[in-house]
Amino acid sequence: MIKAIQRILNVEELRKRVFFTLLLLAVCRLGAFIPVPGINADAAVALFKQATGGGQNLFQLMDVFSGGAFSHMTIVALGVTPYISASIILQLLVAIIPSIQREMKENGDAGRKRVAKWTRIGTMALALFQAALLAGHVIRMNASSPGIINPHILQMQLFGMPWLFYLTVMLAMTAGTVFLMWLGELITDKGIGNGVSLIITLGILSSLPSTIGSVIQQLNLQSQDVGQLSFSSLIVLMFVFVVIIFGMILVIQGQRKIPVQYARRSHSTQDPNASSAHIPLKVNYAGVIPVIFASSLLMLPATIGQFLASDSFIGRIAGSLVPGTTIYGVVYVSLIMFFTYFWTATQFHPDQIASDMKKNGAFIPGIRQGKPTQDFLESTMGKITLIGGISLSLIAILPMLVSRVVGVDARISHFFGGTSLLILVGVILDTTKQIESHLLMKRYDGFMKRGKLRGR
Repeated sequence: MIKAIQRILNVEELRKRVFFTLLLLAVCRLGAFIPVPGINADAAVALFKQATGGGQNLFQLMDVFSGGAFSHMTIVALGVTPYISASIILQLLVAIIPSIQREMKENGDAGRKRVAKWTRIGTMALALFQAALLAGHVIRMNASSPGIINPHILQMQLFGMPWLFYLTVMLAMTAGTVFLMWLGELITDKGIGNGVSLIITLGILSSLPSTIGSVIQQLNLQSQDVGQLSFSSLIVLMFVFVVIIFGMILVIQGQRKIPVQYARRSHSTQDPNASSAHIPLKVNYAGVIPVIFASSLLMLPATIGQFLASDSFIGRIAGSLVPGTTIYGVVYVSLIMFFTYFWTATQFHPDQIASDMKKNGAFIPGIRQGKPTQDFLESTMGKITLIGGISLSLIAILPMLVSRVVGVDARISHFFGGTSLLILVGVILDTTKQIESHLLMKRYDGFMKRGKLRGR
């Protein structure tokens, strides 16, 4: 571990990228300690505990994703969820609208800039909408238990509506979301790793101390009485924790190697690498993206329903989408499978691979070049994606099943299992791969420089 850190620090560009990423992530955490003007943070935490009720709840999951910012009603309470939701909508539009597809193929840079522009606009619109719903919900809760909102800000009303409070919450939380989005894009461009995924991971990791405190508290070590969490339940939970980590690593790292031969290349029989050419098809081509997309997409309608009356139609639908319920599990698994196939279809292009192979005189043994190769890659990738999607879904819902049997607290199960741990492991693996690619690229640059000096 120490040698790996030394290798990173020895490469100047990589060292700058890592420090830049850490600096921006530290700035992200500052927003989690700045409450929205007019909000009593202590009373907001009490409101959050009352809303979660000790069971698995949407608010609990949102608070884990935001690193505690949601329960304290801070300016970054919405996190990057609106940005992810807007990205999902734009990705779906790109897939179903032919004009955008043509623009992306013919003029990739302009098309990507256009999609990025509309994603930012959609992020602002969704953030304003969710912040307005949250403000209305807080006002209703303040009416039943005063003290959450500063009474002075509620006195500014227009047509019986506290417009100043609505405006303050909407602008503050939207600005916080846009700020996180901007920092995420900066990390992706000038830092290391995927910025938005790292921000989510940072929020999950920031809840680790409170989660450990909850475990110690529920074990009831200071008394001889049996606590809410027994040691046997803790052992089962840790076993699931280890299984999920190993399973996630196997799913992300697993691949099927399709052998490739070259008709125009004469290999020496003494070359051990002559037959090593292959096409690596990943078992989980989409990585952790399906889990993030599925969780964020479930949060959007459920958030709307949570803030509306429970006896309304949307409220009843939201009640059935509470984490831990059977319907939530079915919808969650279905969305993971959908986004696994969707992301793979948008990123994996067998027609381009088949065309490049034909130009280079490469072929798969037993498969003709051109359309047969494309069909073979599509069929093979579809089967592999099915295995990857099922594995990802099983890993995601395993803690949900275990917590229902063992009876573990929602905050503990959210951190040590399912969504949070999948995202955590996936993002760490992806960031590690990027660091290794930078180190490998720098090693090649060093060889090229020495070659030029010798040539001179």
